[in-house]
Amino acid sequence: MAHTELEQRILNLMKEEDYKPLKVDELEEVLGIETADEFKELVKALVRMEDQGYIVRSRSNRYGLPERMNLLRGKFIGHSKGYGFVVPEEEGLDDIFIPPHEVNGALNGDMVLVRVLKESSGDKREGTIIKVVERSKTTFVGTYQANRGFGFVVPDDKRLNMDIFVAKEDSMGAVDGHKVVVEVTNWPSEIKSATGVIIKILGHKNDPGVDILSIIYQHDIPPEFPDEVLKEAAKVPDTISDEDLVGRRDLRNETIVTIDGADAKDLDDAVTVTKNEDGTYKLGVHIADVSYYVKEGSLLDQEAYKRGTSVYLADRVIPMIPHRLSNGICSLNPQVDRLTISCEMIIDQNGNVIEHEIFPSVIRTTERMTYSDVYKILEEEDEVLIERYKPLVPMFKEMKELALILRKKRMNRGAIDFDFEEAKIIVNEEGWPIDVVLRERTIAERIIEEFMLCANETVAEHFHWMEVPFLYRIHEDPKPEKLHRFFEFITNFGLIVKGTGNTVHPKALQEVLESIDGLPEEPVISTMLLRSLQQARYYPESIGHFGLSTDFYTHFTSPIRRYPDLIVHRLIRTYLFEGDVSKQSIFKWAQVMDEIADHTSECERRAVDAERDVEALKKAQFMSDKIGEEFVGIVSSVTNFGIFVELPNTIEGLVHITNLTDDYYHFDERQMIMVGEYTGRIFRIGDEVKVRVANVNLDESSIDFEIVDMVKSFHKVRREAPKVIHAERKKKKRKEEDERGRKGKKKEKFYEGVAKKGKKKKRK
Repeated sequence: MAHTELEQRILNLMKEEDYKPLKVDELEEVLGIETADEFKELVKALVRMEDQGYIVRSRSNRYGLPERMNLLRGKFIGHSKGYGFVVPEEEGLDDIFIPPHEVNGALNGDMVLVRVLKESSGDKREGTIIKVVERSKTTFVGTYQANRGFGFVVPDDKRLNMDIFVAKEDSMGAVDGHKVVVEVTNWPSEIKSATGVIIKILGHKNDPGVDILSIIYQHDIPPEFPDEVLKEAAKVPDTISDEDLVGRRDLRNETIVTIDGADAKDLDDAVTVTKNEDGTYKLGVHIADVSYYVKEGSLLDQEAYKRGTSVYLADRVIPMIPHRLSNGICSLNPQVDRLTISCEMIIDQNGNVIEHEIFPSVIRTTERMTYSDVYKILEEEDEVLIERYKPLVPMFKEMKELALILRKKRMNRGAIDFDFEEAKIIVNEEGWPIDVVLRERTIAERIIEEFMLCANETVAEHFHWMEVPFLYRIHEDPKPEKLHRFFEFITNFGLIVKGTGNTVHPKALQEVLESIDGLPEEPVISTMLLRSLQQARYYPESIGHFGLSTDFYTHFTSPIRRYPDLIVHRLIRTYLFEGDVSKQSIFKWAQVMDEIADHTSECERRAVDAERDVEALKKAQFMSDKIGEEFVGIVSSVTNFGIFVELPNTIEGLVHITNLTDDYYHFDERQMIMVGEYTGRIFRIGDEVKVRVANVNLDESSIDFEIVDMVKSFHKVRREAPKVIHAERKKKKRKEEDERGRKGKKKEKFYEGVAKKGKKKKRK
């Protein structure tokens, strides 16, 4: 949270080494407060900062920083068993374990002040929560349990570990089994339950669709658009006029196609490729000009910002902008005129973008292709499809050529390419899962992936050199301690990474993935590697993308479904098309970019969490009528409480240690194996096992398996000699490039003459 100038002065004073806790009048003197109004502001600031846990007031009314008083401010992460952890706000500090009797009414996600206890019963530091300074939320989704004259709401989020009492008059007439949204009016204490009022009834828990609706509300995702937003959307024309074409390049006679999934309705991007006589390629990436219709500050814009992203959940999409736009005038539907922002690139045979241009345009796509059809044309030489799309086939072949060139270049520079199996859940009309299949990632998907990456990098680099406020997609270098743990882990699989320093080039990690390609341990090592990397996020500075091994990256290609892309389009229009690089414009965007970056990153995480919850629930539902059936799967993880087994369709279940009944099993953490005490039987990651579905808990979206038989023990196929990978340190070439860029030796075309500004500094 940003502090006022006075608050920051107070914090700076208290951070001084020789600061001793002071009373208000003493602070007044030290800070040079002179007038009565200034004194009032000082008192207000102290009260506010104390409420928020940034400072602490002692019994003698003296103020100081929490950390100087053996206290810490942090986020409480609850567990269904009642205990939890506090993640300190200050980076670099370890989490603090909070036993159940020291939680003191804190709930999962709350900001708290914790006193660190000197005595600790385990490896981690223990603490007691002394104050909840900020509740993470006040409304919760749960199941209503009716009693005579009152009821309780049992929250869906098991980490909350509380039931909420609801008086009959506050129940809105809910009946037993209703899924409801409850607002807490009194928080739990040592002697009293939380109390609340029901503000919405979602439906009975067994009604079709209520399950996903509950998850939507649980994550505070707005399922419907407000009426005034829909009214504004209704005013947007559904065709383009001559006026809309002013200043646009007319590409309606060019051969341009969209390639998407068969069920996609919001088509953001269209592409075209031509091979030039000199062997270079011209790649055109044309993106829906959403910012032309969603004007800055309009109701549509405010609602899109609030949502941050579209959310895709099994049988439905919660769009960022109303369907009238997302599936209508903004979607690059086939054979109709559409407004776009184009990025045309000339790419040489080594995959280098040697020229580029970004401009407003109008297109009319020749065809709406599906991934499946393009794959069949290119890889299966399907005669019917080749005949049907005959004029386009040569372009598809050139697209494939170019995509492979771009991919080779990306791999050569060290990009990490995870190839996880992804599931697609097929549901019936009532939303019940009838099949779980693997999503395919064929050459058709890879063509679009490579083209979008190339456009995003090109746009990011363009604005990096212009040195104007911009929104980048960054992926920071992994933290050394996490990488070290990962390197230790993979020694179990005969992989030794040598020469690890504090910085590692992504190419070393790419080599790890290449060395396990197709082996049973590939999924688990890939997962562990992904967990050891940081999360990508939006940021106002161009500091590079570790996973893609690139210095410049942004999101430009999906403005229908991602707000950051919409902002990037708006900035392109301001700086490039309107040529507005005035001080006022630059100041305006510099002021808001931090907030936009933080907010949209949070919205993205919220969407990912909701999508993950829905997928887990649907998989559990799919397995609920298969109790007693047997399947073959791979041991995907080994823990101290059991082993996880993943089926080929990505459904994962737990064989709890109590379900390993043929022996007493012990967990060997160093080798990540489970060993039988008498039989010596070993379960390790990658083993192929036959399991039986023992139980499915729909409330917790969990599946229990029991072992039927070992199909293939992985250690019998383990590599005989360890593979050694040398972790090259990441070179600091960016600084050199910056120098070159500023001196104009390398880049001197498009940013010359535009206003420069000082180096941006991210606000704290």
